[in-house]
Amino acid sequence: MKKSFVLIFLIFINASVFSQVQPWWLSLEQGKQEYRAGDYGAALLSFEDARRNRQAAYEQMERDLIALLSVNEVRRLGDSLEIVERYSKDRYYQRASAALQELYYRVPKESLNNSAKAALVAVGKLKNYPEAEYWIGEVYRVEGELPLALSQFRKAYAMRDLFEDPGFGLELQYKISAVLLTRQEYVEMIKVLDSVINEFDTLWVNAQQGDVLIAQNASAEKKTTVPYAQASASFASQAMTRTLETEGVDRFLSLYRYNNSLVEPAHRRLGFFYAVTGRPSAQQHLIFSFLIQNSIIIEEIIRRQYNFTLDDDSGRPALTIIADNINNNPLLLSYIEEVEYYKTIYYLASSLYRNGKSSVARNLWSFLATQPQAGEWQNRAIIQIRSPYLEPVVERP
Repeated sequence: MKKSFVLIFLIFINASVFSQVQPWWLSLEQGKQEYRAGDYGAALLSFEDARRNRQAAYEQMERDLIALLSVNEVRRLGDSLEIVERYSKDRYYQRASAALQELYYRVPKESLNNSAKAALVAVGKLKNYPEAEYWIGEVYRVEGELPLALSQFRKAYAMRDLFEDPGFGLELQYKISAVLLTRQEYVEMIKVLDSVINEFDTLWVNAQQGDVLIAQNASAEKKTTVPYAQASASFASQAMTRTLETEGVDRFLSLYRYNNSLVEPAHRRLGFFYAVTGRPSAQQHLIFSFLIQNSIIIEEIIRRQYNFTLDDDSGRPALTIIADNINNNPLLLSYIEEVEYYKTIYYLASSLYRNGKSSVARNLWSFLATQPQAGEWQNRAIIQIRSPYLEPVVERP
């Protein structure tokens, strides 16, 4: 009899375990594995399971908290989260206590301002699963369903406060801009890239604001004081541009460093787009991209060679010295491919040439002409040196 009871008990336990819904995070990881294996149909199902399971789990937690907060005695306690939490533990409201512990794991407790109502709202927000929304979008993207992918990416971005990796929101903006470019939605693409720069590039934003304020001040009858941050950034930006245009690349790279890698893709993509469409603003974006790329490259070279200098008494141009070090460093070779280094230099030269700065443009093209690894951009630079021409303008919004 005793053995039969134990057997029945074990069967019940096993049935309970296997009938449980798979945790949302496990479904997400399973979906990633299926996605990487190219099984997109199975991946989509797993990501949808992850979204559904998380929503169900937090809906249950929300109900458990509502049940606790609806108790008359608890309602009389007021909105103090600490008191409500203590009551929950003392009176053995285990499900509500577990919900609060899960909430504290996901959300800093201090951000709730000791408010039970805020805790309930926060649990409700956690029903959203931006990672699952993103990966559903990724499946749609690789399958060519770009409108659906874009919708999913935007949905995930709207939930960006819930990303486990806070930096992923920025990566997602670049994903959105790439889809918009493919769909030829150029106005929306520009808006996304501008928003990245406005959020993460203080130097650029202050420089642009400073330029406007200084110009307005110059034409105004009554002069006003331009804020220091804007005036300083405007001066720095103008000085960088003037140095490159009048003193050349070597002097520019010896004087300036700016390693804001977060915004480099935004400047580069806008620079390419504006260059192809013949807009003068391409130059400034490409200057920033070019400077950021080379600052990061030089920092990596110095990390391996502490006494590195761009002036090594060999008489070689600074870019040639940098290129020689790149070619001996697999990490930098990977980096320049990622940031389209040689393409950036080519279009920077083209934008300078369009703006009447032919001397420095030819210097940049001359460098590219000596770099076989630049491929297409070496060939195009050689043609430019032989007979410089303005890049054909592609009419786009």
